[in-house]
Amino acid sequence: MTPDAPIGIFDSGIGGLTVAHAIATRLPHERLVYFGDTAHLPYGDKSEAAIQAYSIRIADVLLQKNCKVIVIACNSASSAAYELLKEYVRHQAKVINVIDPMVEYVAKHHAHQKVGLIGTKRTVLSNVYQRKLEERHSTVDLHALATPLLAPMIEEGFSNSRISHDLIDQYLSDDTLSEIRALVLACTHYPLIKQEVRDYFQGNVDILDSSEVVAQALDQYLTQQSLKSPAQGTPGHEFLVSDYTDSFEASTKIFFGEHVHLTRHPLWARE
Repeated sequence: MTPDAPIGIFDSGIGGLTVAHAIATRLPHERLVYFGDTAHLPYGDKSEAAIQAYSIRIADVLLQKNCKVIVIACNSASSAAYELLKEYVRHQAKVINVIDPMVEYVAKHHAHQKVGLIGTKRTVLSNVYQRKLEERHSTVDLHALATPLLAPMIEEGFSNSRISHDLIDQYLSDDTLSEIRALVLACTHYPLIKQEVRDYFQGNVDILDSSEVVAQALDQYLTQQSLKSPAQGTPGHEFLVSDYTDSFEASTKIFFGEHVHLTRHPLWARE
């Protein structure tokens, strides 16, 4: 691992671009290699074995790009494949998931409070956040709710619409989330509806965005290991996908805040 090596980021689709954007904002001199496994989205309804297989295959691509860090920008992949991927890459790259930094943040800042969590069915049913909080002997009272329709809604461009308002209201009014002090957005798509969620709670609940927390954790790691890029100026990022459509490329502007050119990786292009 060298400071001038890029940072690899992957997700099942374009939701992880919220994490990539947060990283690019906090670490503007780092070069990013983003991989969206669009051929297999969403990961939230896939088996653990399938997600692990996809993750290993993508890790091989990112290692070929000499990435010094691999960020799993997906809660489903973080819960299903993190331990396997960490062992697989070993000393070749550091692996950071989106769950551990958020768990540490919640345990530190919301002790003795009722905290809500929304995410995919896989993330919620895995109970991974609760288990990790218990491992830290945390006093956080966590209440998780599966919200499986939110990610597809966002993927289809229905955020900030009557449809999104109605669906968000339906989910957030569930008794599971009553009297919470904070809400974890446990899906990398959800930062795009953060303002709508905040509006629902009328500013009375802290909305916890994993993309910002992960970017902070990555910054701390690079600083501690003296791995921050010495380069100046704006680096050239690379964005790869396993499947490609024009509409999908256009929708990435919503996630990354600017036009992004997606390239179908040749390994998948041969399929």
